[in-house]
Amino acid sequence: MKKRATVVCRRGKRILLVARSQSKWTLPGGILKRGEHLLDAALRELKEETRLSGKSAKYLFNVRGKQKHHHVFACEISNRAKARPSNEISRCRWFHLDDIPRLTTSTPTIDIVNLMSQRRKK
Repeated sequence: MKKRATVVCRRGKRILLVARSQSKWTLPGGILKRGEHLLDAALRELKEETRLSGKSAKYLFNVRGKQKHHHVFACEISNRAKARPSNEISRCRWFHLDDIPRLTTSTPTIDIVNLMSQRRKK
């Protein structure tokens, strides 16, 4: 099972999602390069996909999907920074948490957002 660094960027009750052309919405992230640390992969993938530079990233938890093992990070970004699709990503957008269940997303994206919501309520 491949390791994936997955990044959650929040602004209040909004979360940043990305999508390739003709694809489902997902959280930014990707597979680690050989010898790369999870944190480095998370920040690299965020920058490659959205052009955002993370101030810091905090490891939250991991989730096993059918094909990938997601290592999830919360990443702080400047409130003034604008996400723009880059590299293989064709769309990136901030979605309100309440809207995410109605989107066409990957299953791990829904699982991760639900886990985050449960953790916030505790």
